[in-house]
Amino acid sequence: MKTRILEKDSKTIKLLIEDTSLAFVNAIRRLAISDVPTLAIDEVAFLDNTSVLYDEIIAHRLGLIPLTTDLEHYKSSEECEGADPITNPECYVRLFLDVEAKEDGTVIYSGDLKSEDPAVKPVYDNIPIVVLAKGQKLTFEAYARLGRGKEHIKWSPVTVSAHKYVPVLKINFEKCDLCGKCVKACPKDVLEIKNDKLIIKNIFSCTLCRACEEVCEPQAIKVSWAEDSFILTIESTGALPPEKIVYEAAKILWKKADEMEKLIEELSEGE
Repeated sequence: MKTRILEKDSKTIKLLIEDTSLAFVNAIRRLAISDVPTLAIDEVAFLDNTSVLYDEIIAHRLGLIPLTTDLEHYKSSEECEGADPITNPECYVRLFLDVEAKEDGTVIYSGDLKSEDPAVKPVYDNIPIVVLAKGQKLTFEAYARLGRGKEHIKWSPVTVSAHKYVPVLKINFEKCDLCGKCVKACPKDVLEIKNDKLIIKNIFSCTLCRACEEVCEPQAIKVSWAEDSFILTIESTGALPPEKIVYEAAKILWKKADEMEKLIEELSEGE
């Protein structure tokens, strides 16, 4: 198997994975959504709330705020099952808020949350939590813990986790009359006529829509895909770097495969 980074920034990574199976790439995709752990607010203790929103609604909104996650510092949800949020700092991180509106229409944002751990904070400071009228108060303590997307989507580290086949575009230059219809029809600007020749600018942008193939009257273009090559796109919520999500998903898959191998060996020995 060969892997190459096609694109990468602070939130997104796009990988070209070759000489592998659809099952493997899809397993990484699914594990990125459901099994890679992140921190999210799970319990909220309200001390004062005179806003127009019920405690439950505010707690729900707090849970959906993505938090920067330190996987090395905090224990997993399995290790912390039943742990007291106050007396177990290795399992929970405390965030708190204590505000009183000085004027009508005061918006309380995610950036107003204060965290006991500087490494754990809202990824974005501009997520609205509630709007307060003058004199209204909101005071609470919130406790975030590690969890997984299969438990609740608020723990999923990705906003996009998708794969597609690597496109294969074949051009018969003997049939091509350079009419330019395929260039205009392509929604991703994959094709270009340059130096009296039809060329492919970026094959990885192709979505396999076959619009170019459909408008080509001489039938000079054939669109297909490679059976053993895929493009995996991971877009992070910001809780974890995208490359960390791929790494953790691969590590989880390896562990699951190892556990399955041991179970098969045990069953074989039993027979």
